[in-house]
Amino acid sequence: MDVVFSGNKFDLLVVMVIYLVLLVLWGVYQGRKVKTGEDFSIGGRNLPGWAAALSERATGESSWALLGLPGAAYATGIIEIWTAIGCVTGIITTWAVLSWRLRNEAEKYNVSTFTDYIAKRNSDLSKWVRVVSSFTIVFFFFFYVGAQFLGGGKTLFTMFGLKPEYGMLVTALVIIPYTIYGGFRSVVYTDVIQAIIMIITLIVGPVVGIYYISSHDGMFANSVFSALSQAGSSYTSLFGAGEGFTAGVIIMSGFSWFFGYLGGQPQLTTRFMAIKDFEQAKKARNIGILWTLFAYLGALTLGWIGIAIFGPTGLSDREFVMPAVLLKIFPPYIAAILITGAIAAMISTADSLLILSATELYENIIKPLRKNKEKGKSDLYYSRVVTALIAIVALFAAYFSPSNLIFTLVSYVWAGIGGTFSVVILFSLFWKRFNGKSALVTIVTGMLFTIIWISSGMEEVVTSRILTFFVALVTAYVSTLIFYPKTSNN
Repeated sequence: MDVVFSGNKFDLLVVMVIYLVLLVLWGVYQGRKVKTGEDFSIGGRNLPGWAAALSERATGESSWALLGLPGAAYATGIIEIWTAIGCVTGIITTWAVLSWRLRNEAEKYNVSTFTDYIAKRNSDLSKWVRVVSSFTIVFFFFFYVGAQFLGGGKTLFTMFGLKPEYGMLVTALVIIPYTIYGGFRSVVYTDVIQAIIMIITLIVGPVVGIYYISSHDGMFANSVFSALSQAGSSYTSLFGAGEGFTAGVIIMSGFSWFFGYLGGQPQLTTRFMAIKDFEQAKKARNIGILWTLFAYLGALTLGWIGIAIFGPTGLSDREFVMPAVLLKIFPPYIAAILITGAIAAMISTADSLLILSATELYENIIKPLRKNKEKGKSDLYYSRVVTALIAIVALFAAYFSPSNLIFTLVSYVWAGIGGTFSVVILFSLFWKRFNGKSALVTIVTGMLFTIIWISSGMEEVVTSRILTFFVALVTAYVSTLIFYPKTSNN
């Protein structure tokens, strides 16, 4: 069956319009406090811990926690626990071990972008490290922004029958105004709203869902456990149908998400760098970890509740299990609010990617070239102009590029960007010998390996989410031994 919105469609539309209008107004209001280029790019490095934590979680999870993971749990059963373990372990490690260190490093080196830190920390070849890092991130995230516009268009088409072309335009019109006006600050505080709605959905939904299936007849099953058992043996196996080597591949493929969280996702790491002080970093750590534990448990449970309500083959598109469950267990208006928050969180992921791309492009590539700065034209002015241009070009890319091209490029991001830059960040934080030459070689090697590996079709054998990290790790270690200056006092 498909998710049916007849009868509830108007309610959902009204709630969505009100929610999105309020969201835009909130983002614009926060943008009034932006006065400088540093405010625009990193919030003046003055974020309270709660805002940084909720923004990082909304940016990091959004559509994944609300649509992707519940859908995977609905389709495969408990085997999806390995993915959750990989993600949760990575997130907890990052918040507990890396977040406060990255905040302190941002203050120490007085940086306002992700690559600005890498370049200043590894100052020998800082110019090339800055340019190559920024270009790599901007290139891939530029298409990532376009993919988010495309995803928003498809979602609105699925739910309301709105043509995807118009849906992409609606998505862009929601995101672009407050992002251009308020930059990083507006993005962070709109993300806070998304994170609150998301966690309410992922806590209240499973609790009500478990009660619903246990108290209503006519379900496929009356509990999560019986639903998994009745769905088939593969749904109750931690290894699916795999044995031996295949089971090991299944475990590692799920756990491989861990490596991309270790500081290598610029849109997440920037949140750590923007926290006001060490005390706020500790508060952010606690909030970030608690949010993650509840969110992932709730996402898995929603998927399994979907099996109990609809059966393992009851939905034609597994990734609509979350809205299907909510529409089944809640009155229309409550379901509409929760689903609207989920959709808004998904389509607004683009704002974080957009502001990151614009900041990297302006601060690290365009700004150094502006030798003769026009009088009256501030960094804030140019940051806004660059943000607007990237948004417009990304929207055109979403319109005219084949969707498979965009999503193929997006698939490179977690491995190529996440795996590669996680190694660069870890070595920058924990090994004094690591230097600019090593950073440059590691970045180029990691990206080239990812592109070649995925393009060759080997991704189907062993995921590059694992291999890119270890290729970059070996490259960073060996190149550091080769390039480390013997006369250094480090």
